[in-house]
Amino acid sequence: MTQSKTTATPAIPALRVVAVLEAISWLILIVATVVKYTADAPLGVKIMGPVHGVLFLAYVALVVEVRRKLAWDVRTTLIVLADSIIPFGGFLVARRADLR
Repeated sequence: MTQSKTTATPAIPALRVVAVLEAISWLILIVATVVKYTADAPLGVKIMGPVHGVLFLAYVALVVEVRRKLAWDVRTTLIVLADSIIPFGGFLVARRADLR
């Protein structure tokens, strides 16, 4: 009996989870930045900045690992990396068919 790539590679479900968490933290950071400059309340950015930074670094590391495991081409890898830059992009990555 053979295992699917998803069950054989724990980095794939981890990428899905981190992609969603990174997207959520990115959205919260955007809101916190608006609050910082409109209400002079920088606490949200002080908290969410580092949280988002760690999640982003984990996301990039997992993309590199999954790229290696699934033999993604450069184009696919760049698209998945670019998805982390746009708000809601992590949700798109979590639903990508080529991660199944």
